Amino acid sequence: MRDIVKKVIAGDVRTVARLISDIDDGLPEAWEILKRLYPHTGNAYIIGITGAPGVGKSTLVDQMVGLFRERDLTVGVLAIDPTSPFSGGAILGDRIRMQRHSMDKEVYLRSMATRGYFGGLSRSTRCAIDVLDAMGKDIILVETVGVGQDEVDIVKSADTTIVVVIPGMGDEVQAIKAGILEVGDIFVINKSDRDGAEATHNDLQNMISLAQQKYSRKNWVPPIVKTQAVQGEGLSALIEEIDRHKHRLHAEAAAGKAARKTEQIREVLAEMLKDRILEKVLDSLVRTGDFDRTVEAITDGKLDPYTACDKLLQDKLNAGFQK
Repeated sequence: MRDIVKKVIAGDVRTVARLISDIDDGLPEAWEILKRLYPHTGNAYIIGITGAPGVGKSTLVDQMVGLFRERDLTVGVLAIDPTSPFSGGAILGDRIRMQRHSMDKEVYLRSMATRGYFGGLSRSTRCAIDVLDAMGKDIILVETVGVGQDEVDIVKSADTTIVVVIPGMGDEVQAIKAGILEVGDIFVINKSDRDGAEATHNDLQNMISLAQQKYSRKNWVPPIVKTQAVQGEGLSALIEEIDRHKHRLHAEAAAGKAARKTEQIREVLAEMLKDRILEKVLDSLVRTGDFDRTVEAITDGKLDPYTACDKLLQDKLNAGFQK
């Protein structure tokens, strides 16, 4: 275990790849390794990129990697992909678009499958971020899966969250309804050469104006950046806005006002607890046969699922998880 930790910290790509796979598969030893790696985290800057399918997130990430590398910064990319219905793994569409960086040893690209987890990320994304952080990456880019307008989990992990929309898809209206734009620190209108780009910009600007009270509490008004990621246009302006947001966060931290970080840790810890409790309770119920017996009772009409759920949970809480 110590050998694995040393290799991750030294930036060994094969060890990192195996560890992330073990985390994804839920192997207990991976959890122990994460405990030892955690003291070596906290140095990377994490940028989340979210938005609906087809807005050009992968192309945007590809261009951002190039600009960060021009600054001689090391980069890790976690591209959350849809899950293959056959293998259960990630459909590697995002990583294919970033192939030009695959030979750069200072760039680590990883596709991760959602495996049915909602919110735009996979269940093990936060752990994978910690691994890349301990690996020594300066910048970690996390691209959400692109399932629609409910991808708000990224805000729990990212220092800067970028919300990408394009003209003509009604994203601004849908986002206002669903609330995805509330998580955005920076808004990007990609494919801004399309008709309707100015109208989209005005709609977003109006939405920001209507939420001035919220943004004044955050001490940050989200900028709107127009890009054409395929041509690389507007990317320098985007990086400048990321820098500006990063400096604002660092200034807050220096002044002892790290409320955002505290809230992120609270959210991540709560998610970890929920996942671990679910894991342990289900494992115990399956191992003892209580789960299968209860399923049979519901199937036979002897019990309803609501009463069964309450009973299983209460029995397990009373007995503990040692059975």
